[in-house]
Amino acid sequence: MKENVYLASKPRYEILDGLRGVASVIVVLFHLLETYSAGPAYQVINHGYLAVDFFFVLSGFVIGYAYDDRWNRMTTWGFFKRRLVRLHPMVLMGTVLGACFYFFGQGDGFPLIGHVPGWKVAVDFLLGCLMIPCGPRLDIRGWGEMNSFNGPNWSLTWEYVGNILYAFIFRRLSKALLALFVAAAAFCTLDLCLNWNVFGLLTEGRNAQIYTVIGGWSLTSEQVYIGLTRLFYPFLCGLLISRVGRFVTVRGGFWWCSLILAILLAVPCVGGPDNVLNGVYNALCILVLFPFIVSMGAGSRITDPKSARICTWLGELSYPLYITHYPLMYMQMTWVWAHPDAPLYAHVMVAVGAFVLSILLAWGCLRLYDMPVREWLKRHWLMKQK
Repeated sequence: MKENVYLASKPRYEILDGLRGVASVIVVLFHLLETYSAGPAYQVINHGYLAVDFFFVLSGFVIGYAYDDRWNRMTTWGFFKRRLVRLHPMVLMGTVLGACFYFFGQGDGFPLIGHVPGWKVAVDFLLGCLMIPCGPRLDIRGWGEMNSFNGPNWSLTWEYVGNILYAFIFRRLSKALLALFVAAAAFCTLDLCLNWNVFGLLTEGRNAQIYTVIGGWSLTSEQVYIGLTRLFYPFLCGLLISRVGRFVTVRGGFWWCSLILAILLAVPCVGGPDNVLNGVYNALCILVLFPFIVSMGAGSRITDPKSARICTWLGELSYPLYITHYPLMYMQMTWVWAHPDAPLYAHVMVAVGAFVLSILLAWGCLRLYDMPVREWLKRHWLMKQK
């Protein structure tokens, strides 16, 4: 029976693992500096939010590479079990850490903390652990997030959606039909980036977020549309790249890809606030440049041990760092808002401290929790015979 067969993991694309780590580090820096910005147009690492869209390209590629040729030996439930073992332990850890830090974030920046009933906090915690998004009525922080304990969980929600759709629909598509889906998703990406609003789902309230893809973290019609749009093109394009199998090869691929990615995410707001050119830049990154980077990372090889070690370390760190850093960011935001007149060196020390703690926390969670738990689940759940 299919469900009795444990399929060993395939060889990894080391460069893509490393790029995931590079993007995760940039996300942490983006969130640290976001506290000091006057809005999306003035953010220092201005397009750091696009790292999420890059993650989705990587995800689509890796899912296609890892599972497309295994469905004759694997059930749908077998696929879901493997994905749960890979993703869900750290979802739990991120929610638990967020709950531990939650009440320390009380202040004007998070107006609901300390002013909502305990049952609502408990329900949010349970839903967060189960990866069930919370609607605006269950908001306990004041930001309308799907998970009030750990903001970045919103992108993992869409990752789960992508995995479910892959198992039931996307894996069955021919390359030609998949390409049509990619084209349709590209149209939606342009609709969002250029604010065409063809479907009437984008509201005037976006204001400073117009001509960006920022959003997707709340259960409103607009935010759900943004989240699905951000998922579909990158994920499907990554899946198509893995199936076509035509990659770009360069020497020093990891370093070139990392440099290009860092520059793309750090480019200032193009044309200034409320300028359609910034939407064009968002679309260019998502539709063309991120798939190109993934293709180059997949087609290039690491030839020196030092680069291999760096890619391995960054790859292992990437997911724990992404999913555990934000509870510390909540604390940093609360401190900054409560001490606007603190000297510059104090703000620098808090930011550097939060960054270092984020790295240490992620590495500790990886080694002491995530890896042992996944190994236990693999032996006692994935490999268990009926």
